[in-house]
Amino acid sequence: MTGTADVVVIGGGQAGLAAGYHLRRKNLDFVVLDAQHTPGGAWQHAWDSLRLFSPAAFSSLPGHVMPAQPGEQYPDAGHVVEYLSDHERRYGLPVHRPVRVRAVHRDGERLRVMTDTGSWSARAVVSATGTWWRPLLPAVPGREAFTGHQIHTTGYRRPSAFAGQRVVVVGGGNSGAQIAADLAVHDGIDLTWVTRRPPRFLADDIDGRALFDAATARRHALDEGRTDTGGVASLGDIVAVPPVREARDAGLLKAQPMFDRLLADGIRWRDATSAPVDTVIWCTGFRPALSHLAPLGLRGTGGHIATDGTRVLDEPRLHLLGYGDWTGPASATLIGVGRPARESARQIAELLA
Repeated sequence: MTGTADVVVIGGGQAGLAAGYHLRRKNLDFVVLDAQHTPGGAWQHAWDSLRLFSPAAFSSLPGHVMPAQPGEQYPDAGHVVEYLSDHERRYGLPVHRPVRVRAVHRDGERLRVMTDTGSWSARAVVSATGTWWRPLLPAVPGREAFTGHQIHTTGYRRPSAFAGQRVVVVGGGNSGAQIAADLAVHDGIDLTWVTRRPPRFLADDIDGRALFDAATARRHALDEGRTDTGGVASLGDIVAVPPVREARDAGLLKAQPMFDRLLADGIRWRDATSAPVDTVIWCTGFRPALSHLAPLGLRGTGGHIATDGTRVLDEPRLHLLGYGDWTGPASATLIGVGRPARESARQIAELLA
């Protein structure tokens, strides 16, 4: 397929849908290209017990409040997939799938988006591919020599796959705590949870609403030249959603220091203490999935693409949406992506005018 549109949005997850909603309100001609076969973005690949950090009403995309999930204060990933699917249908967003974007090139006054099904010519592009597709694995000594099983957060689904195993969960963030809690309450799994520093649980009454407010306050402080408030990091690293809280209060979430290296059949700490291990689950974060933008030559020092909000400084026809605080406060969250999406649509409308 070869097509033409004023705006091409790359990615049909939460950020892409938020962009589509605001582009529609600006009456712009646009398409959304999504590599997935079905709606729901990365949420459809999450582990079974994953929970949002906020109640449904505070986890909504623009224009459409997420309904509550019966019996759940914090909705699970399946509920989010249903919500995103409904959001896409509700606004009739022009999503093409499965379409995998390979590269974006400059083409005179336009940008050419190359895909596995053809190319699209656009006057502006919104990249909203997120980070799920680029998991980060740390360079821990011995990782290549370990003969057991290794997976990242992206490969974890449910505890039953690890029955009878000795499992190490690496990571002191929300993913590490939630997966460790998921494994800890199941008999027959010998769990070790390791973190680089002692886990920092947020107060039990703090959820995603407070995190969004903290991220926004930090962004405003930095923009105005005031002292860095520390944002979300100043509050802690782990939101105590009910499963995490229950495992913690039962004494099942006791973190060990990060090990020094992997052995062929286990792990070893700096003091030479060792332990046998069958599986390592790396809950060690992600990086932005931006390889499709490589032909534009935008990466600067440290591989970072410089932006003003979501707009790329060296290519103002391109906007980056949903990659974290550097492209809008809490923009990698459902509740946080709406504001930068609205600003992106406004700036694109002005550019095309």
